[in-house]
Amino acid sequence: MKKLSLSFLLLAIVLPSLKAQDPGFRIPDQSRSSRQANTAAAGPVNAGAAVLSSMDVLDNNQAIASGDTISIRILEDRRDALQQVVAVTGEVQAPYVGLVTAKGKTCRDLAFAIKKELEKNFFQHATVVIAIDKMNLEDATKMREVDLEFYVMFGIVAKQGKYDLPANEDISISQAILRAGGFAQFANKERVKIIRKTPNGNKTILVNVDGIMRQGDLERDVFIRKDDVIIVEEKTVNF
Repeated sequence: MKKLSLSFLLLAIVLPSLKAQDPGFRIPDQSRSSRQANTAAAGPVNAGAAVLSSMDVLDNNQAIASGDTISIRILEDRRDALQQVVAVTGEVQAPYVGLVTAKGKTCRDLAFAIKKELEKNFFQHATVVIAIDKMNLEDATKMREVDLEFYVMFGIVAKQGKYDLPANEDISISQAILRAGGFAQFANKERVKIIRKTPNGNKTILVNVDGIMRQGDLERDVFIRKDDVIIVEEKTVNF
């Protein structure tokens, strides 16, 4: 019994002396160590969506491709951004919603598509932010290697501008007008101009598109070629 009492006495003397000699001495805090380990395991989310706070700033130019790494975050959910690789099928896993098609959409387009689904059943108001964190460089290189072809639409149509010319299908003048939203008011539908580059200089082709659309005169429905410029002039009104 005396030996046991002596042992406790020695511990009582030695421990304070160790603490005094080493100011950094701490009795291990197991709960604190566990919390630190869990924090380290989770780590920071290195995702573009983690720093976005508004849908107004989302990219609306770059289309998402298979193999891209994207991040999705719902601000009202108060969780970290979900980072994932777009599948070969073009799909990603959206929080709450499930699989959605991302390929071919911009970050803005995809965000608003997910927002619409979330507000049906899960949130009264959802703010969805999405970013492309890493592009699939192999696919991006292939896209740059493709020689894209275009034609241009000017004049009295709903949507003027530059339009892509699909490599695997023919686009006629009547279809080109429809792609531009149709004729605007006072358009001269009977004298649509196609300015075409030739080895001998520019060539002007006049087409009665009104006759094609209203009377089915398909033989005159000229096919559009690369770099064609289509001009729809205003109809002259004589009083």
